[in-house]
Amino acid sequence: MFEQMMLSAWSSGLRNKLSLPLRVELWDGRQLEFSSELPGGAAPGVATPRVTIRVPDRSALRYLRSPSLYSLGRAYVEGAIDIKGRAADIISVGNTLAANLAGSSNRFADALRLGFPRAPHTREKDAEAIRYHYDVSNDFYSAWLDPGMVYSCAYFENGMEDLATAQQKKIDHILRKIDVRPGQTLLDIGCGWGALVLRAAQQFGARCVGVTLSENQAALARERIARAGLQDQVEIRLQDYRDVKGQFDRITSVGMFEHVGVQHLKAYFLQVDKLLAPGGVVMNHGITTTNADNSATPYGGGDFIDEYVFPDGELAHLATVVQAMQEGGLEVRDVENLRRHYAKTCALWTDNFENNAEHIRTLTDEKRFRIWHLYLAGCAYAFAHDRISLYQIVCGKAGGDAEAIPWSRNYMYP
Repeated sequence: MFEQMMLSAWSSGLRNKLSLPLRVELWDGRQLEFSSELPGGAAPGVATPRVTIRVPDRSALRYLRSPSLYSLGRAYVEGAIDIKGRAADIISVGNTLAANLAGSSNRFADALRLGFPRAPHTREKDAEAIRYHYDVSNDFYSAWLDPGMVYSCAYFENGMEDLATAQQKKIDHILRKIDVRPGQTLLDIGCGWGALVLRAAQQFGARCVGVTLSENQAALARERIARAGLQDQVEIRLQDYRDVKGQFDRITSVGMFEHVGVQHLKAYFLQVDKLLAPGGVVMNHGITTTNADNSATPYGGGDFIDEYVFPDGELAHLATVVQAMQEGGLEVRDVENLRRHYAKTCALWTDNFENNAEHIRTLTDEKRFRIWHLYLAGCAYAFAHDRISLYQIVCGKAGGDAEAIPWSRNYMYP
């Protein structure tokens, strides 16, 4: 009786505050409807809402009484509850529930404020984290990425491009920004499956080195280079950026520095500066938080990603990144915000993932499927709502002659 009263009070309170395209199915067959505008104008209980949460037993009710993105996501991934619907709708409903029924506490962010440091970013731990995220299988990623296997923000010049076109435009946009010339040496830190170094060698005539900590990525990148006949022009190394030697005319880092750790950004950029030849140009393309104090995103979304998606990943605010670059010996020359582009990229990845769900389920286990089902759509939502952002930052060595800086940005655009 007490449980029934609590459940009735909770559902009535939620209905009074919100109208959601949500149905909650309880273990005893009861259904709670929270939408006053179900599809087709049907009455509650007749039409199927866009999101259905199934609560298999009484103990799972706690995830709904005070929901956060972390607790709801964890319950879904671990099988404590089941959720049906398109990922974009699930994320939208989850954010609304969290914003109205839970606080904005982040467990890991709170721990940092209380003085509990994150684990150090050693070579061993970073390699382990990269393997966890990237070495699922190349077939898994190819099921929802573009044919070029580019796993970073695309560039939609006019907003109408398909994903493959936008990804190639992104790579060309980067290579034009660093003004790479035939015969120059290019280092790509975190080279993924090799799309950028392949393009730089084939279309721009550069001599390239790509480094990654993912064995799966390195193996496929080498295969692609061999098929293109570029073994004498492109080298792929399974190597930590801290162990790279020599100097390069151009350096790119695309979607990698999020793994470095906020406290290690200065050391990271010091290494980049050390590897950059005099007169060289470097471009860092990476995700940032929009919180000036470098704290996590609200309602536990960042906690979910830290635990299930990117172990030991950390996002810094743009101001922190620029300061670390300057402290690392680099001069910032150009900054471009591509947040809108990444929101669309993640939305297209989400569509690909869901449209190929049956096949993807054969490539991994149900837990990882659910993790990525939420993660891709969650990122699209976070970029769209200014919780995280994406910046391309072009730098040269600090203290150089002003003659090395272009008069305008015209050279970036064909």
